[in-house]
Amino acid sequence: MSADDSGFEMDSVVGEGILGEEPVRLESAEESPVDEQAQPELVEWTAANRTGSISVRTTEQGLPLGISVDPAELRRDPQALAAEVLRLCKQAANRAALARRAEFEEAGVAPEALRRMGLPSPAEVAQSELAEEDEYETEPESWLRSV
Repeated sequence: MSADDSGFEMDSVVGEGILGEEPVRLESAEESPVDEQAQPELVEWTAANRTGSISVRTTEQGLPLGISVDPAELRRDPQALAAEVLRLCKQAANRAALARRAEFEEAGVAPEALRRMGLPSPAEVAQSELAEEDEYETEPESWLRSV
C-alpha cells in the first residue's frame, strides 16, 4: 500500500497478469474513504479478427485490458501480429464511440453536436472496419496444417 499526499492509502498492483488475465490487486482491510457508487463504472469492449484467433478486450478509449491469441497465430511475423492487435483495439474503440453516440441520440443531443464531439456514424464505423480488414487481413502462409 502507498499513501498519496492527502494521506489516503491506495491499492497497489502486486503483479502483472498473463495475457488475458487481470492484474492482482491488494485489498485494503480499511473502509475506502471514497463512496464506491461515486466512481464511474469501467466499460469494456471486445473485438476479434474474422477467425476469432485474436481477440482484445479494451477500455472505451481502446486501451487494451486483455489479449487472447491462439498459439498458431504466434508463428506470424511479430510486426504483423502487433498491427492486428492495434487494429482490433481501434475497432473496439470505434464501436464504443458508436454506442456512446447512440446513447446521446436517445437523450436528444443534436446531430451537429455529435459531429463536433467526433462520434462516428454507423456507416463510418462499418466502412472503416471493412477497409482495415482488407488492409490487415492476410492469407494463410500455407494451406497445410500440422498433424
